[in-house]
Amino acid sequence: MSTIKERADELVEDFELFGDWEDKYEYIISLGKELEAISDAEKVEENIVKGCQSQVWLVPESKEDHIVFRADSDAIITKGIIALLVKVVNDQKPADVARYEFDFIDQIGLKEHLSPNRSNGLVSMIKKMKTYAIAMANK
Repeated sequence: MSTIKERADELVEDFELFGDWEDKYEYIISLGKELEAISDAEKVEENIVKGCQSQVWLVPESKEDHIVFRADSDAIITKGIIALLVKVVNDQKPADVARYEFDFIDQIGLKEHLSPNRSNGLVSMIKKMKTYAIAMANK
């Protein structure tokens, strides 16, 4: 199984293949389409990521000693952004996710290509993932 760093590096390499941000957005959208759907029953208040302009739901599960995230959004770009995060940290040890700095976001240049609201939403998604990971690591 690959590490968070290996997955992040792979994603950075994937983004380097695209010439412009239009192509990169298409890739982000395609990642969102690959996300495993969450049920309507899971689209509840406790799973909502606060601070996002769109609705974003994040559902953590503990599988053996790893954390697995499932996510969804009602906006295609936002769904792609949460898919990026999930792709990098899914099925990893909670302590590793809690410590991870998500520096690949800066490496691919995503933040400067997001509106301030989407950028704030991205920070909220990361915070929620880390909060879940810290809680699982401390169990």
